Amino acid sequence: MRLPLEGIRVLDLSSIIAAPVAATTLGDFGAEVIKVEDPAEGDFMRRSAPTPGGRSLQWVQDARNKTSITLDLRKEEARAIVHRLLPHFDVLVTNFRPPTLRKWGFDPDTVRSRYPSLIALYVTGYGLTGPYADRGAFDRVASAFSGLTYVSGDSDRPPVRTGYAVIDYMGAYAGAFGVVAALYDRDHRGGSGQIIDLALYEPGFRASEDAMLVYSATGKVRERVGNVNPKVVPAADYDTADGRRVSIHAGTDTLLRRLARVIGRPGLVDEPEFADFASRVANQERLYAIIAEWVGKTTLADTMTALVAADIPASPLMSVADIAADPHFRERGTLIDVEDEEYGHLTMAAPIPRMSETPGKVRSLGPALGSGNQAILGGMLGMDKAEIEALRKAGII
Repeated sequence: MRLPLEGIRVLDLSSIIAAPVAATTLGDFGAEVIKVEDPAEGDFMRRSAPTPGGRSLQWVQDARNKTSITLDLRKEEARAIVHRLLPHFDVLVTNFRPPTLRKWGFDPDTVRSRYPSLIALYVTGYGLTGPYADRGAFDRVASAFSGLTYVSGDSDRPPVRTGYAVIDYMGAYAGAFGVVAALYDRDHRGGSGQIIDLALYEPGFRASEDAMLVYSATGKVRERVGNVNPKVVPAADYDTADGRRVSIHAGTDTLLRRLARVIGRPGLVDEPEFADFASRVANQERLYAIIAEWVGKTTLADTMTALVAADIPASPLMSVADIAADPHFRERGTLIDVEDEEYGHLTMAAPIPRMSETPGKVRSLGPALGSGNQAILGGMLGMDKAEIEALRKAGII
C-alpha cells in the first residue's frame, strides 16, 4: 500500500518527546526517518530500558519507523558527518537550544545558507527569537509558561500539571503539520526550503480558548474551576453508586432537557433558576448537585445505558486498563497489536489521523542503538567497513 510521504527523507537530530515524535509521525506516513543518537546511551526515551542504550517500551512505540545511527555530536568529526548527510535529506528535525545550534553549526542561518531546499523544523523551549530564546524547557515547564497549568485543578488547591506529556505530543503534531505544509509549498507550489520555528509552549497557549481575548477586552483572568467549565453548564464529572466516575456534557438547551427527563426532573429547564444560559451559570452549584444526586444513586453501567439511550454525550473516566478492554478502541483501530523481538506481543497507539486511501502504518518498531550505522554511513555516504570501524574506535559513532 502506498504511503503519502514515501520518498521523503528525515534526519532526526533531536531527543526527549516533542521533536522526535514529530519525526515519528512523519515516519508513520511513509517518510524514511534516520535517528541520530549518542553512542553511549542513545536517546533519553531509552532511559527505562533494562540496560543502558537498550529498548524501553516507550522507545518501541515512539521511535517506530526509524533507523538508528550513532554520532557523538560533541565531537567535530561527528558534526561533519551530519553535514555530509544533510544534502541527502528533505527534512531536518532538531530541538537543541539556540546556543548549542550556533556552537555546532546547525543554527537556522547556517542551515538555510548551506541547504536552501531543506525543510528544517526547530522545536525549542521558547522559540528561536525573543528574550527567552536561549532558555531550555520540558513539557512541565512549557505547560507552566503556556498558562495551561495555571488553570488546571480545583480553585481551592494549587494548580496541577496534566497526567501525560500533553504539551510534548501537541508540539509533535504541530511540528509534523508544519513540515508537511512546507513540503507541499516546496514541491507543489514552486517554493524553497524553509525554517519552521516552533516554541514548545505555543501549542499549549493556542489551546487556551478565548482566555487572552477575554483578558484583553475585560481584564478578567481565567482561573481554576476544577472539573467544570464556566462557559458550558452543565458539563462535569460525577461519582457513581459503584465507585466509578462519569463525564457528562449537557451544555445546550436540548441536551439539558434530555438529561432532565433521564434524571426524573422533566420540568427542570423551565424552572427560573435554569431557564437560560446565564441562569444556569449563576446557579450551577445547585444544578450540579441535582445531577450528582441522581448519578450517585446509579451504577456506572446503568448511568451510561440511560445517557446513551437519550443521546447525551457521556463517558466513563477511562484508565489505560479500561481502554485496553474497550471494544471501540479495538474495532476502530485506535489500538494495534504488534510483535516485538524483545518484548513479544504488545499493544500500542495506532498512527493518527485515519486516512481512507493512504493510512499510516507501523513498518518497524524502535530500533536497536546504532543498528543502521552500516546501512546509512556505508550506503548513503559510501564509507567502507574499515572507515566505519575507525570512527567507532574513536568514539565518534
